Amino acid sequence: MPIHSFRPLTPSGRFTSLNKRVGLSKKRPERGLTETEHKSGGRNVYGRVTSRHRGGGHKQLYRIIDFRRDLLDLPAKVQAIEYDPNRTANLALVAYTTGEKRYILAPKGLNVGDTIFTSNKATTNEFNVGNNFPLEIIPPSTRLHCVELVPGRGAQIARSAGASLELIAVENGQAQLKMPSGELRLVHPKCRATIGEIGNGEHNLQSLGKAGRSRWLGRRPHVRGMAMNPVDHPNGGGQGKSKGGGGRQQLVSPWGQLAKGFPTRRRSKLSNSMIILHHNGRKPRGKK
Repeated sequence: MPIHSFRPLTPSGRFTSLNKRVGLSKKRPERGLTETEHKSGGRNVYGRVTSRHRGGGHKQLYRIIDFRRDLLDLPAKVQAIEYDPNRTANLALVAYTTGEKRYILAPKGLNVGDTIFTSNKATTNEFNVGNNFPLEIIPPSTRLHCVELVPGRGAQIARSAGASLELIAVENGQAQLKMPSGELRLVHPKCRATIGEIGNGEHNLQSLGKAGRSRWLGRRPHVRGMAMNPVDHPNGGGQGKSKGGGGRQQLVSPWGQLAKGFPTRRRSKLSNSMIILHHNGRKPRGKK
């Protein structure tokens, strides 16, 4: 979608650039495919804040999305492309020949009136945008999105706006994928994937323009640690723009966790064993 800039009639309008929602349906979401969404405000079951800077925001309905694509060999017609407040990608409302309706993530190039389907077999001319197949029958070098990590679990990879990955090859009982980050990963060839890339790729070019629009999205103010006093943050205090602590100090969280260049994600042995090449070009430990 094109990015829309505004005339600087107000101070915030001078810096605002938003997606122009061309072609999106203006009707309310499908009633049977929505459910109420509880806002946690970043708090866990004990009421303690575990994710900071969250709270407020506009009320939202959660759209139930078909990540499994388990209705096989039934054509589905795209009835509408809709906005989803819960994610960066847009949604496509599809109706199957049986009358059942479902939401899927709208890929780039999919329009109202197009027909898509899901199957375990395909001919050469059926690898069109929006169709869903197992990785083992998809041609190499195809751009994919909504890819499963475990067969039957539902799509987990490449689900945000503009995201896609490339199928390198299927050999030795494994499908080799090149992730959006550049990482090379192996997955089971029975895992399903959808052809094409997610639409709304200009989403990251938006400029919210004012603090109020962040509050509408449920994002509360984020104060830099360097702007605090030393009693409030390890990077606080000092003369001028310094990180405090009596000398040079690395940027850390309020609890001392390194914040720059230090991996904090826990990698399971199973997940790590399926990585051929990390996104930074390094091979995993133990692999030659």
